[in-house]
Parts: sequence; C-alpha cells; structure tokens
Amino acid sequence: MATMVDVAAHAGVSVATVSHVLNDTRPVLPHTRQAVLDAIDALGYTPNALARSLVTSRTRSIGLAVSAISNPYFTDILQGVEAGALEQGYGLLLADPHDDPRHERKVVQLLHERRVDGLIVAPSADPDALLRYLGRHRVPTVFLDRLVEAPAGHSFAFDQVCTENAAPMARLVAHLAERGHRRIGLVAGLPGLSTTTERISGYRHGLAGAGLPYDERLVVHGDSVTEAAERATGALLSLGAPPTALVTGNNAMTIGALRALRERGLSVPDDLALCCFDDFAWADLFTPRLTVISQPGKEIGEQAVRLLLERLAAPELPGRTVRLPCVFVHRGSCGCAETVRPEIPENHAKGSLS
Repeated sequence: MATMVDVAAHAGVSVATVSHVLNDTRPVLPHTRQAVLDAIDALGYTPNALARSLVTSRTRSIGLAVSAISNPYFTDILQGVEAGALEQGYGLLLADPHDDPRHERKVVQLLHERRVDGLIVAPSADPDALLRYLGRHRVPTVFLDRLVEAPAGHSFAFDQVCTENAAPMARLVAHLAERGHRRIGLVAGLPGLSTTTERISGYRHGLAGAGLPYDERLVVHGDSVTEAAERATGALLSLGAPPTALVTGNNAMTIGALRALRERGLSVPDDLALCCFDDFAWADLFTPRLTVISQPGKEIGEQAVRLLLERLAAPELPGRTVRLPCVFVHRGSCGCAETVRPEIPENHAKGSLS
C-alpha cells in the first residue's frame, strides 16, 4: 500500500508538501499540486482520514438527524443531503431521532461525539433540550423542514431551510371551495411542529378567502403518521355533518385517510374530494390521481448542505432562514376532470432569505 512518503518521492516533493495538498493547509504552486495529484493517481494512494482530521481539526463528515426516514419526503431530503455532501467531499453519518425530544438530544450528542464538522437536523416538536446542547457546545447546525425559535438569551446562530407552508395549504382549500365544497376537513400534523402550525394557519386563511367559517370540529390531528391519521379521519367521517372534502397535512397521513375511506366503502372523489400536502412517487398511480402540493425535498437537502458549509467557513454569519417554493400539482382526486395541466409554483422565487 502506497504511503505519503511514496507519493512525495514519486512527485519529487517533500512529505510536508504532500500533506499541504491533501489537507489544504498551505498554498501550493499549481504545477506542484498537480504533480502530487498525479502521483496519488499513479500509486493509488488513499489518504488516512483519521490522520487528516488530526491535522485539520475537521473530519469532513456531516451528521444528519431526521425522523421517519421511510417517508418518501424525507427520503428525498436524505438524497439531497447526501448528494450535496458528496459533491463537496463530505461523508454522512445518519441517525433517526424518532420525533422524541429525549431521543433527539441523545442521538445528536452521539453524532457530535463522533466529531462531525456540523449537523443537519429535522427538529422535534419540543427542541429546547436540543437547542441548549447545540448552543452550549456551539455545534454548527442547520435545521430543515421544521423551523425552531431560539429560547430567550440564546445567542448561538443557526440556519434553517424549509418550504412555504401557509400559502400552498390555502391554495388547496381555495381550490376545493371553488369546486363548491363548504365543509372542508383538515387532517393536521403533530402539534408543536412549525409545519403543522403554518399549515393550519394556511387552512384558516383559505377558508376566510372563500368566505367560509372556521369550524374547529373539522380539524383533527393525525400526528404526521399513518395510523393516527386513519383514526382522525374516521372521527371526521363520524360527525353528524361530515366534511365533503378533505385536506391532509402530509403524505403519511394521506395514506391513513385513504385507509379510513376504504374501510367505510367511500370513494374519492365521488363521496369525498381529497387534496394532499406532499407528493410522492405513486401519487399519480391512484385512481383517481392525487391532487397535491409538491415539496422540493432534494433541493431542501442540498440547500441545507450549502448553508452548513457556509457556516463552517464563516461562523460569525448571522442566522439565516431559507424558504423554497412548493408546486401545486393538479390531478383528479379533487373532483376535477383528469386533464393534463401544468404544475404551478406556489412562489415563483427560487428561495428567500429572512
């Protein structure tokens, strides 16, 4: 197996020069750098990542803590994070916090103890312990999908990336109202998550824009998972005056809602119109195909990596929040005819800093 000494001899330079090329610890003349890189290729030399981390105090690794990895939306995010990290020469360590604040704090500490350079986290509904840990240890961190608010006196800067939530949800409600529906139910996500709060707000704005009253009985919580959403949808359908249309807050809850409808022998859209927040690979395989708000999961992951690397390069930057636009994908579950229509961005900007 080739060593740094072998590379140095082959390139005709010192071992220190090889180290500077590998670790980017000192400028090296272009022709000298190229000679070292050519020697590495010729000898098949593989750098020792552990030794490199001792020199640079960096492991070139990122910790990713995301719950519900089996959810297609988070799978897209994972692919984006992995692609963005790999492009920049970073490895990825993955953990599932299970949306449990205590477990979240534990797995983030384990990732940190493995000396990752920074963290990307989809926070739980109660991230206070997580924020205290990150602030105390000043761990470079990007939060994705769900926004957090720093506690009072918290001076540690972190970055966040997510999509627009309220306006796209209002769009779904408005579309159903345009179809003549006056009782529109909502299966909302886990209480405490910013996505849940913002989508409920969007639901209420959609109703108000259509001149419809808000009825708290038509809002149930599916806790962002399939089983709870099935029970919550069943509760809606058992009302004396059940909804004639339904909006679900994420793709896992969409599956739960569809199960509840099937259990009662109801069909979409003949018995109940359905619109969903989140697209997924098989959404257009249902009959009818699902009308959805599509989130750019892969772009969220890639953007999170970019923000983290910028934070590593300039720790003094103020905290930034990036929101990416969603897309309204019009299909047939809302009761409209199955015609091919363009996908319409909910926000034409590619992202905004606030």
